[in-house]
Amino acid sequence: MFPELKNKIVLVIGSSQGIGKAVVETFLNSLSVVIAADITYDCDKLQTIDKRYFQIHLDISRETEVSELSQQLIENKMVPDILVDVAGISTMDFLVNSQTSDFEKTFQVNTRGTYFAMKYFTKAMIDHNKKGRIIVIASQAGKNGYRGMSAYVASKHAVLGLIKTAAIETAPNQILINAVCPGIIETEMKQRERVEGGALRGMSAEAVRQEDISQVPLKRTGTPQDVANVVLFLASPLSSYMTGQAINVTGGMTMH
Repeated sequence: MFPELKNKIVLVIGSSQGIGKAVVETFLNSLSVVIAADITYDCDKLQTIDKRYFQIHLDISRETEVSELSQQLIENKMVPDILVDVAGISTMDFLVNSQTSDFEKTFQVNTRGTYFAMKYFTKAMIDHNKKGRIIVIASQAGKNGYRGMSAYVASKHAVLGLIKTAAIETAPNQILINAVCPGIIETEMKQRERVEGGALRGMSAEAVRQEDISQVPLKRTGTPQDVANVVLFLASPLSSYMTGQAINVTGGMTMH
């Protein structure tokens, strides 16, 4: 789709399902070289899937693992031109009943993990004089509040603060840092949230799904590909005058 992305090295963190899987497939279709990192993979060294596709295990919440992956890519002359951080988790409970451990776990992955990825891979890009792109999958929950999701909402608000600050700091290096804020996207995580959130509210998962649709002006929920398309735009030359932005992909549900 964008010839400029051919042979660009793209690291996708959180790549095994949902939005991350769609992002991987989209960049492979663009003839990029894709490194897919995910906690579910069992290979500690880069595993070649084919000549343009590699997989590796990564727990983004562990700083040592992020640092070691950065060093491994440097040693293999595979410093990313583009980083896409999709990794994220959610927990469901009302604030007064919530567990502190769930709050901390959510921040460890969503916020600390994003911080680690941005810290180490931005440094690698700068050290190797790469005018790169960093794209973080945040959420419309980084702009709004949602019942039963205090930890997730707070973590995504923090992520947007990180990308704004980092975008200012890396602008002199021509490293553009932006976030994508998906709305209601049909993923495995969303399906689980409907079950757990519905139980909190005395609703079936199907009733929650219908409520979801009713809140979207376009009258449909999103697909992982809807999000991957915007990621591709942010990685492309078409977004060369954009940094520090948080772009909604919500079907009109969030407009700010």
